[in-house]
Amino acid sequence: MTAPNELRLLPWTGLEGKPCYLSTDNRGGYMSRLADNIEATQLGTAAELLDQASETLDDEDAGPEDVRRLAQELTGALRDVLRVATSRGTSWR
Repeated sequence: MTAPNELRLLPWTGLEGKPCYLSTDNRGGYMSRLADNIEATQLGTAAELLDQASETLDDEDAGPEDVRRLAQELTGALRDVLRVATSRGTSWR
């Protein structure tokens, strides 16, 4: 994840959407475990939304509001997944 003495990008934002970081060498500490659990939840949610997206797009009865809501949820999930990837050392920009 992060090297010793390196800041870890946390899977949530602070005030005004600014990134939050954790400075610790203790990967088993409370905040590290909390961040790991939230990341796992975010990745699981993204996987579920991907399945839902396939179903919604295959559904001929899905209306514009259904697709719009799905796009909004997917946008949030993608933002979370990119934050997790960045936290784990993958730069996307």
